Amino acid sequence: MHYRLISLFAVVTIAAIVVPVAAARSLAPRSEVLTLAYEGPLTGGQAANGQDMLRGTKLAIAEINKAGGVLGLQIKLITGNDKATPSIGVTVAENLVKQQPFALIGPYNSSVGIANLPIFIAAGVFPVQLTSTDDTKNMGITVQPKNSQISPVEVQWMTAEKAGKVSILYDPDAYTKGMADRMFEALNKQGVLVTKIPIDAKSKDFTAQVAQAVTNNPDVVYVSTYYPQGAIIAKNLFAAQADHPTKCFMGLANQDAAFVKQAGIPAASACTFSGVPTPGQFGNAKSTAYVKNYAKKLSANPGPWGIFTYDSVYTLVNAIRRAGRLSVSAVSKKAFHTTNLSGATGSITIDPETGYRSNVPVAILNVDSTSGTFVLSKLYTQ
Repeated sequence: MHYRLISLFAVVTIAAIVVPVAAARSLAPRSEVLTLAYEGPLTGGQAANGQDMLRGTKLAIAEINKAGGVLGLQIKLITGNDKATPSIGVTVAENLVKQQPFALIGPYNSSVGIANLPIFIAAGVFPVQLTSTDDTKNMGITVQPKNSQISPVEVQWMTAEKAGKVSILYDPDAYTKGMADRMFEALNKQGVLVTKIPIDAKSKDFTAQVAQAVTNNPDVVYVSTYYPQGAIIAKNLFAAQADHPTKCFMGLANQDAAFVKQAGIPAASACTFSGVPTPGQFGNAKSTAYVKNYAKKLSANPGPWGIFTYDSVYTLVNAIRRAGRLSVSAVSKKAFHTTNLSGATGSITIDPETGYRSNVPVAILNVDSTSGTFVLSKLYTQ
């Protein structure tokens, strides 16, 4: 599309770091605030995660402002609601860049990021992005896992199950389809009989697709969708257990605070999930403080992804402080060379070749059959 073409000549690579041509833009010395933008799905089917990420962003900014800000400036937050829709994400990006934010926290959805991250970059806005697709490699940095880091963990779980037949239900979105393709290729190499079945992400009825998936009694049904669809599929699979007993594996995009509520505890607890540790499972002083302060100051329980936007803000601010000035090119270089930064999600090191977190936490999770909470089965640090 139009904006992807712009991005090809709107960025230059210096020492393997993608820096916008517009990155020479610096805030004027007399600026009284540092403007940051947050973008995510604040309404719609993925609003629970979007709101959680906004709260994590706000919590970090409030703490930083209370401690004196960054380079003597208070942080001002502006927000955009992309509703997990690429076309809306493009409009949101166009509107946000008019307000000249220095940096962006977001977006969350991979298809949105593919469409609109080049707009931010061309405008000289530095992204600390939240997408998981490798198609957004080098479009800023990220502290969340990418599909090339998540897929090996999912394949390892599947291999341990010794599944001979697997059905894959997938949403054709960039991230979820990419994960389904990776699983299909890995299992094919192992000689596993694999069937791929696409779903219509706009539908709320997946009865026919689930029936097709369980027809041959697979050992595992792998579901690569976002939560709203995944929760419905989990209910369908649970209902089919009497005639077609099979294991259910939910891909990472289903780790949503609202999944268990919509699917119901029995159906949710019948599935295994790939994902990230929930905030209380990181086991360090900063994550403990995050959980406590989130509940106290925001009057809500933390979801799985807000802790990553919290760390995204602190990673950005750390890079700004090390750069010593509000130059996007200088901050970008420092951000891409973040090493052993202590975060609520653990130590953060960014690979300067990709912008990816090199020690990213990826987990295998289950849902407790009594409390309905996500519990950690196994943690991997890539």
